[in-house]
Amino acid sequence: MPELPEVETTGRGLAPALVGHHIARVRVRDRRLRWRLPAGFEAGLEGARVRDVRRRAKYLLIGTDRGTLIVHLGMSGSLRAAASGDPPRPHDHVELELDSGRLLRFNDPRRFGSLHLVQGDPLEHPLLRHLGPEPLSADFDAPYLYARTRGRRVAIKQLLMNAAIVVGVGNIYASEALFRARVRPQRAAGRLTRAEAARIVAAIKRVLAAAIKVGGTTLRDYVNAEGLPGYFRQKLYVYERAGLPCRRCGTPIRQRVQGQRSTYWCPSCQT
Repeated sequence: MPELPEVETTGRGLAPALVGHHIARVRVRDRRLRWRLPAGFEAGLEGARVRDVRRRAKYLLIGTDRGTLIVHLGMSGSLRAAASGDPPRPHDHVELELDSGRLLRFNDPRRFGSLHLVQGDPLEHPLLRHLGPEPLSADFDAPYLYARTRGRRVAIKQLLMNAAIVVGVGNIYASEALFRARVRPQRAAGRLTRAEAARIVAAIKRVLAAAIKVGGTTLRDYVNAEGLPGYFRQKLYVYERAGLPCRRCGTPIRQRVQGQRSTYWCPSCQT
């Protein structure tokens, strides 16, 4: 699933092609996304001028003078810019044609992604209203995380993947950050010390920033706005490395299912 770095990379890549341009035409080839696109979706966007492109959690917000298009990439979705005349690919479900002739295509083989055209403040939409702080913001710091872990028996990795606590820290980056912070993913969140909370916050910020710098992580489906993969996979310490030697100490990396997701850790480096 595309996580925060992949969504951030996509938004940054698309902004130059979108901002300041009008949406001349909207083509919907399949309305059956996670939530079916309503009948008036095309008319609501056609003629709109794109004002900005930003991200909230794992959602892209394409602001226009006709409302905000909230985009979630789901499990396998991508948004990419294409040249006029480029033939559509399989699973290109929605296409926005700009006045420049460029095309913005939403591709989603599994159709778990979604598009929502909303009026008013998009941050008040039900999908966004109750989200926690951004992990790269000043609001997500060591005192905040330590306070939110008190009395919690849930494993720290699962707590970090709770969007009400902090947004955008998915399975890959939670595993990688906990390795860098030297904390086992199974540790009860309430047992963290202040020092460990500080290490985790710092590690999350470092990992996400590094992943954004190289375009995110491509494991299977993800491509950025230009159709290129992300390269953070080459920098992974534990994720999908079960049985391979730890890059630090040589101990084989372990794997287990935790909260219905695969978790990876080094039994020597993480305590």
